[in-house]
Amino acid sequence: MAKRNKTVITCAITGAIHTPTMSDALPYKEDDIAQQAIAAAEAGASVLHLHARNPKDGSVSIDPETFSRFLPRIKQSTDAVINISTGGSLKNTIEERIAPALRFSPEMCSMNMGSMNFSFHPLAGRYDEWKFDWEKDYVANSDTYIFRNTFADIKNAATQLAPHGIKFEHECYDVGHLYNLKFCLDIGLFKAPIFIQFIFGILGGIGPDVDNLIFMKRTADRLFGDDYRWSVLGAGGAQMPLATTASQMGGNVRVGLEDSLFISRGKLAENNAQQVTKIRRIVEDLGCEIASPDEAREMLALKGGDRVEF
Repeated sequence: MAKRNKTVITCAITGAIHTPTMSDALPYKEDDIAQQAIAAAEAGASVLHLHARNPKDGSVSIDPETFSRFLPRIKQSTDAVINISTGGSLKNTIEERIAPALRFSPEMCSMNMGSMNFSFHPLAGRYDEWKFDWEKDYVANSDTYIFRNTFADIKNAATQLAPHGIKFEHECYDVGHLYNLKFCLDIGLFKAPIFIQFIFGILGGIGPDVDNLIFMKRTADRLFGDDYRWSVLGAGGAQMPLATTASQMGGNVRVGLEDSLFISRGKLAENNAQQVTKIRRIVEDLGCEIASPDEAREMLALKGGDRVEF
């Protein structure tokens, strides 16, 4: 019997979408981001997916200087792989979004594989009070946003980041994004083995159904054969069920407050580490082993933490 790879846990610490009002546990100040990232690594996350926020009002920040206030601290305190987002907010250009990755040359960064409607406007009706002035309009107007990731944008980002030897977390929100990735791989923008993050449950993307996970996995098998590794992100209430299913299918998992603010139905998570601890327990109880950071580096063919610039 072939040896099964260990399960890589990615933790997405603080996203560009959710707002601090929705949970006081979601970090937006540099110290809080660093502390929660370190705690998530100690709990078992071998990859830390990081956004930055303005510490004054919690809004999305893609200023490299903001990242500089927590990246070195995380690196000094843990051996986890650092994965910097290139998503930014829905209002940023691709040039703005890749600036932190260009500055810090991390081992990994995200790469969104297609333009899409990306909306969370139904959340606006669930809250009467907002912590910061910008939040309500940003959330309520998200039904007018398009998350732009054209082929030209993807080529631009891939070309500029190529000299840094960064492994991309190819975020695929629907089956068409897999075909976009196949095209980009065929024309030489990316090198195998690739790492795909199947994303389910975002309004505008594919739904969080097990049938859809199986369909996405079969499509990726057909397109990429043995030249890819994969992970699953389930948004909201789909986080733990889909992560559990993915781990039993031989995939890797992503949790974190970027993707869900809850630890169980109706109960807010206290921090990111709590979610990591939960999925680790589930995965290990079901007979799988968790990958260490160095094992994740080997599995994903990463350049190594000694080659980053922070």
